[in-house]
Amino acid sequence: MKKFRKVLDGLTTSSPGGTIGSPSCGSAAGTPTSAPTPKDIDIQETLVAENFQLCKTVRHGFPYQPTALAFDPVQKILAIGSRTGGVRILGRPGVDCYCQHESGAAVLQLQFLINEGALVSACADDTLHLWNLRQRRPAVLHSLKFNRERITFCHLPFQSKWLYVGTERGNTHIVNIESFVLSGYVIMWNKAIELSTKTHPGPVVHLSDSPKDEGKLLIGFESGTIVQWDLRGKKADFRIYYDEAIHSVSWHHEGKQFMCSHSDGSLTLWNLRNTTKPFQVTFPHGKIQKDGRKESCKPILKVEYKTSRNSEPFVVFSGGLSYDKAGRRPTLTIMHGKAITVLEMDYPIVEFMVLCDTPYNNEVQEPYAVVVLLEKDLIVVDLTQSNFPVFENPYPMDVHESPVTCTAYFADCPPDIIPILYSIGAKHKKTGYSQKEWPISGGTWTLGSHTYPEIIITGHADGSIKFWDASAITLQMLYKLKTSKVFEKPKPGEGRAADLVEEDPFAVQMVSWCPQSRIFCVVGISAHIILYRFSKYDANTQIVSLDVRLQCESDDVITPSENENNPCFPEPGSHSPQPHHQYPASPSSGTPEGNKDSIPCLKVKDRVVRVPPGYQAELVIQLLWVDGEPPQQITTLDINSAYGLLAFGNCSGLVVVDYLQKTILLCMSTLDLYGAADPYQRLTRSPRRNRQSTSGLTELSDNQQSIDMERSKSPTSVHYPTSLHNDPRVLPEPVASLRASHCSPVYYLLDNDHVNGHCTSPTSQPSAGKPRVPMGPEGPRLTRRGPGRPPFRKAQSAACMEISLPVSHTEESRENSFSRSRSSSVSSIDRDTKEAITTLQFGESYGRKTDALPTPCLWVGTSLGVVVVIPMSVPTEQEERMEEPVTIGPSGVVLLLKGSVLRFGFLDCMGVLIQSPHEVWRDLNAPEDPDRPRRRKLINFSPSSSQDTCGEGHLAVVCSERQAKVLLMPSQSCLFVHNITESSFVLRADVVSVCNSVCLACFCANGHIMTLSLPSLRPLVNVNYLPLTDMRIARTFCFTNGGQALYLSSPTEIQRITYSQEMCDNLQEMLGELFTPIETPEAQNRGFLKGFFGGNAHTFDREELFGEAAAGKASRSLAQHIPGQGGVEGMKVAASGVVGDLARARVALDERGQRLGELEDRTALMMTSAETFSKHAHELMLKCKDKKWYQF
Repeated sequence: MKKFRKVLDGLTTSSPGGTIGSPSCGSAAGTPTSAPTPKDIDIQETLVAENFQLCKTVRHGFPYQPTALAFDPVQKILAIGSRTGGVRILGRPGVDCYCQHESGAAVLQLQFLINEGALVSACADDTLHLWNLRQRRPAVLHSLKFNRERITFCHLPFQSKWLYVGTERGNTHIVNIESFVLSGYVIMWNKAIELSTKTHPGPVVHLSDSPKDEGKLLIGFESGTIVQWDLRGKKADFRIYYDEAIHSVSWHHEGKQFMCSHSDGSLTLWNLRNTTKPFQVTFPHGKIQKDGRKESCKPILKVEYKTSRNSEPFVVFSGGLSYDKAGRRPTLTIMHGKAITVLEMDYPIVEFMVLCDTPYNNEVQEPYAVVVLLEKDLIVVDLTQSNFPVFENPYPMDVHESPVTCTAYFADCPPDIIPILYSIGAKHKKTGYSQKEWPISGGTWTLGSHTYPEIIITGHADGSIKFWDASAITLQMLYKLKTSKVFEKPKPGEGRAADLVEEDPFAVQMVSWCPQSRIFCVVGISAHIILYRFSKYDANTQIVSLDVRLQCESDDVITPSENENNPCFPEPGSHSPQPHHQYPASPSSGTPEGNKDSIPCLKVKDRVVRVPPGYQAELVIQLLWVDGEPPQQITTLDINSAYGLLAFGNCSGLVVVDYLQKTILLCMSTLDLYGAADPYQRLTRSPRRNRQSTSGLTELSDNQQSIDMERSKSPTSVHYPTSLHNDPRVLPEPVASLRASHCSPVYYLLDNDHVNGHCTSPTSQPSAGKPRVPMGPEGPRLTRRGPGRPPFRKAQSAACMEISLPVSHTEESRENSFSRSRSSSVSSIDRDTKEAITTLQFGESYGRKTDALPTPCLWVGTSLGVVVVIPMSVPTEQEERMEEPVTIGPSGVVLLLKGSVLRFGFLDCMGVLIQSPHEVWRDLNAPEDPDRPRRRKLINFSPSSSQDTCGEGHLAVVCSERQAKVLLMPSQSCLFVHNITESSFVLRADVVSVCNSVCLACFCANGHIMTLSLPSLRPLVNVNYLPLTDMRIARTFCFTNGGQALYLSSPTEIQRITYSQEMCDNLQEMLGELFTPIETPEAQNRGFLKGFFGGNAHTFDREELFGEAAAGKASRSLAQHIPGQGGVEGMKVAASGVVGDLARARVALDERGQRLGELEDRTALMMTSAETFSKHAHELMLKCKDKKWYQF
């Protein structure tokens, strides 16, 4: 390995080298910035393109904007359709499947082929689809597109292959489910109504066959007309004309009565013996007023009339409330005998369905539950108990309980963390649920062999945090944490906090979690950070609060003479001869009385509070208001449990906090980090000073000796290559003059489906249109001024997404994607630009080129593509760590990249990913054990581990919006560089482990997902995954180990994907089976008398009526048949297993049927010939019958 380091240290910067495996930069491999890399580099890259394949795995959460509901009473699976064309099919926990119509048209209605493993969907583009559910990933077998009529209602009788389709014109068509072609049998609206009727009856809103006789079809028209059509006689048995519009119809199981719901809030019960008027009219929620008239009520949108053997019938309906009470919540009403129960819902009711024991409509129904589909929830009510409790929902339908504002994904977690979180979270579960089992229990699912502990963390607008068990492609709630409990409730009219009461002051912006030490950090939108420790015991604690004043003066600029000899890390008071007040590094959070603006946005509870087991707040850090202006939102955060340090930054500067000693180690502007090593040679600014001469926090330590030591060090002690100043790769591009809307990224996440306009880089800012070019040491020195800050509620930090609204209605501005060309962040160095801290990473590294041993370091990346390494001295012993100060040394700029820096990663000299040092978790609230004292146990952080790697060095991977580079430390030699994208920019990047190796995974704003090998940065895969990327996806997309990623596909759903070929291969094993072979329950014996007097329902042959032989062919222009991918093409996918065998058998049967048809034709010809022969023989016999033998 020493030979390896000598070779790399000997790389010169005289001429650019060629790529490995490719002659052009950024194509097949990264480009060395020096001579071609020698073959002595002993890093064997094992990843190849064949290791990667991109596919969706599973979707969690509640279906966004639901529109339709269906249930298979035999298979016991539920289907939910959505406005975006999605279909979610749910069974027992673990059986959860998502399908998507290619057209994206809204799903109007869903119909199961009961116990046959198929589903029919009717969409808003007037297309019917037949889905095959007998495979783990359902596919469309057939589609039928109606060309001249719009579909309004569908009905498929049980055990029938003929689907009734009602249209907007009032006609009823019949579709053969097997062949998916139209029958020639059509019920025209003008035949259904009387000829004397002068008005059109309206669209068909209901179709159902009579329970008494399947040959009778009940047709409900919107205008209030109801017709019972005799399918055999092709005539109407009776017609009902009612004054009120009809919304739904439901039969009594005996087929002698049916109930209708109407637009005036009434229910009408009709008896078939007398259809001239309703048998009963009720207004369930209509009260009689003083003048004798009934209140006007809202429409009853749906009613279901279900019978029970041992009790009165159930009448369940939605709507029908009176108009007089405004603001009443949506209701579901259950009428059982004389008892009326009104269930109030939190959201509007989209659809509901009563679940019954039998699939037969002519048997006693015996309802046992009601599935209620709300706009944002799914509820199942238990009808078997008098108080109608709800079932506990086993699906993760409450992801959006409060809108999701950030996500984090952790694969291969410590195995003990999930049981502990679950055991604590289970103590806070709600009670009062039905004791019966969840009724949607269909399908089968088993825990696959390729599973490992995974956790997803979601942050929400109300400040809550949810931990989810995501192992084995399922999602189960583990633990919920409310960050708002740390603060006092904001009261209207009290200080600056009053401006935020109507917003979400506790909204979570980002989270940082160390699973090994179980330390958890939350960044909130009110510029606050909360540090939590995990404990299995409750405790009485007082939360420590630290206030940080981190603002840069917009008009105070230090002259070159004042700043000429300043070190990189100036001590307090170095910016100005004026005296400065230094905040004490103590737990107190007092602010000067005279300056009322120096207050935080939120008030921390200053009393001792009782905290339950779980995550307990230990420290709160808040940025202060300055001169009536709010603090900028925090853009990045990193925490290291081994060092006991926490670092965060925004567009004003960088702060480092020692959370063990509760002190602030560093607080300075981004420009002050550079000192004389500023690559852009700008003038530095002091931290903002208020009018009472209160300086910013620039405390390094509590030890004066360390401050003196820092003074003696030169800012040029770290050699910085001068070629970076004139590197042509970092020259700026023109900045478009775009108007930016300064809105909080959290609220973009909640409201936007797609961004109307362009999205610029996460770090780009509105500029004056004049690009700022980096100048050499002799170039003009530029003054840097900060822009006026907008109000806090709409403040937008430099590292958050901004949307540039289209100025003109050009072709480009009409695009809904934000992947359009934009200038690099490097070019935004002008008077109106702030340089934000965009990423931070603690780790064992080399702060200077001359370092022989790795030390604790903080890598800092900025929005202008600058990387700075800050070395630190951290005591290792527990006693020293709590008493001795942490010292921070000066450093300089390491390198420049195109675009803002997004991610750091570290590899050893064998190409293995270096894990950050961490502390092993210890419960600080556990009872003391004198035999085993609690001491800090640190991993990857000790003098011995540093000694092992002293002669090796390590590789640093740096990725920005446009570029990725690999450096050799400590020499800071750039080994490889790869230009990731020129037309777009990277939104998310991470160094992840895949297939026992590592790679750099990137997600671009144009929807491309790509991976690069490490360390050579050779492109492995580049897939255009999302052609339109909206703000929600951009803010929530995150990678994790094992080739997995996730994002928020809608405000209510989490989509998980994989880019690993191995996981794609194992996905079929991990998914649940939707269809399980179950025998169809037998129909009840009706008895002789009922069968004799109850009509001839069982002698009805639909094939005889609707088949081509009797009804003929339908018009070809009426509907077009479209073969689905689940047909012949789908057989290739389902070539293995039972599905493949079934598909092949289906083809063989079709071919056999065709041959049988040909044989039948030949047989018919032979029969015709035989009949002709018989006729002639008979005539000959008659002719010769009376003749004697001698007459022949």
